[in-house]
Amino acid sequence: MRRSCGSEPFRPAGQRPSPADPSPLAIDVTDTRGQYPDVIEAITLVAIRDRLGAALAPPRQAYRPLWVERRVAGWVADARAARLAGFADVFDVRDDGVTFASGIDTAPARTTALDCVARVLAAEGRLSAWRDERYAVAPEFGAPPWFVLERAAARFLGIHTFAAHVNGIVPGDDRVRMWFARRSPTKAIDPAMLDNVVGGGIAAGQSVAGTVLKEAWEEAGIPADVAALAQPAGAIHICREQPDGLQRETIFVHDLGLPAEFAPAGQDGEVVDHRLVTLPGAARLIAIDDGPDVVTADASLVVLDFLIRHGRIAPDAPGFTALEALRHPPASIRSR
Repeated sequence: MRRSCGSEPFRPAGQRPSPADPSPLAIDVTDTRGQYPDVIEAITLVAIRDRLGAALAPPRQAYRPLWVERRVAGWVADARAARLAGFADVFDVRDDGVTFASGIDTAPARTTALDCVARVLAAEGRLSAWRDERYAVAPEFGAPPWFVLERAAARFLGIHTFAAHVNGIVPGDDRVRMWFARRSPTKAIDPAMLDNVVGGGIAAGQSVAGTVLKEAWEEAGIPADVAALAQPAGAIHICREQPDGLQRETIFVHDLGLPAEFAPAGQDGEVVDHRLVTLPGAARLIAIDDGPDVVTADASLVVLDFLIRHGRIAPDAPGFTALEALRHPPASIRSR
């Protein structure tokens, strides 16, 4: 049986509109069709299709649903379900799914129990590096949570997570350019890889807009009044197997115009460098699958989404249908 892996696309409500007198750092990027003379070569598009088609391939193995209040809260592979069975005071593990043990039936109780489980799993080396940051796990984004969970354990349990990313765009008379950031080599996930200029997971209690403001300053030194002008551009979805579990993520995408004189600068040590490239250069970067200039799969999908939305990849371009499908895959999970 196959079940849906993600959620319906979400457009954030209550996003702050641009003020009447916007900051001089802000550049409008809403009307960009026809302004980009650069051509993305067909060979680059084919390479993007092949690389991201493999990197973002849907899950192949069978998973057991993690049930909460008769709703699916996560998906757990058999090997991980077998380890959860060792926590008999927390989980009831069966062939057809995983539920919480009797008495663990409130959000505080689930949160407390899962914190203990996550710490044991981390000590056993089964999780990525501990983050001291929690994700809210709920029936839908923004709803009262079933529980909150240490971020490092989200993929182990196949939890649906949410993130906000920003394309930093520098318009020009002759060509438009895009900023990339290089992740610190000490990052727990995708160390030293290239990334969007701004991007981060949405922690429990945070909003989409609040995450954009926070990450924009920490990763690029973009002031809050400028980051607030980032234009929401919908959402893309990821559902794929990773070494630490199942990544099920919705990324809320934004575009932010920046002037040529602005240079991003990381503030918290998580970003070590930035690079400004043309749009064909951005396309070539997300086609790379080896070496020091590989862009994370998540960020590559955000860039691809930008190129499609702004007409830089024509509908009759080689592999367009496959590229378009990557943004909103009909992802599903095979249950036991």
